[in-house]
Amino acid sequence: MSLMNASKSRSQAGAINVLLIPLVLAIVLLIGAIGFGYWANGQRVDYKDNVDAKIADAVALAQQKVSTQKDKDFAQKEKYPYHTYTGPSAYGSLIVKYPKTWSGYVATQNNGSTPINAYFFPGQVPTVTDINNSFALRVSVVQQPYSAALQQLQIYVQQKKTKAHTYRSNNVANVIGTRFDGQIGPQKQGSMVVMPYRDKTLELWAEDASFKADFDNIILKNFSFSP
Repeated sequence: MSLMNASKSRSQAGAINVLLIPLVLAIVLLIGAIGFGYWANGQRVDYKDNVDAKIADAVALAQQKVSTQKDKDFAQKEKYPYHTYTGPSAYGSLIVKYPKTWSGYVATQNNGSTPINAYFFPGQVPTVTDINNSFALRVSVVQQPYSAALQQLQIYVQQKKTKAHTYRSNNVANVIGTRFDGQIGPQKQGSMVVMPYRDKTLELWAEDASFKADFDNIILKNFSFSP
């Protein structure tokens, strides 16, 4: 008799355990649903209470983007029409066009190692004797062979601080030069084009990477000389 009672008790306990599983799951799901409901309601209340501020922030951000783009477009338009520097005919009648928002300082020497040495910068040209100043554009005609000028930059190429590749100007298509991007001098990072210039060498370069777009799109597209 006692064995039957024990067996019956175990059967009842097993039945209770089986019934507890769906009950526990139902409670867990109910708690999850209640929690999600509180979260969703909080999000709805937050959106309802702050919708005006959120819309205002979105509008302000959109206006800021439009204003920034307009400022960029205006800055580009202000650079046109370009100013023109024309070098002496004795040195190949070099022509360099640059933004009208820039100023230039050009030193010429009839007899010297650098017959043409020019500096260009937005607004006022900084002190040209201060080696710490970096210019938007430098233009030099140097009294040395093209091969000698290249050797001065090869050290940066060998150190993998500068990349070099062949350069050909659309305006002087029969003259082949070299372009350097990276370190182009002591504490100078930028882009530089070196080209044979009769018995001399022509060098054009931007001493700051921030002027690379102007160097590519304005300076290099518009300069020319008589070979």
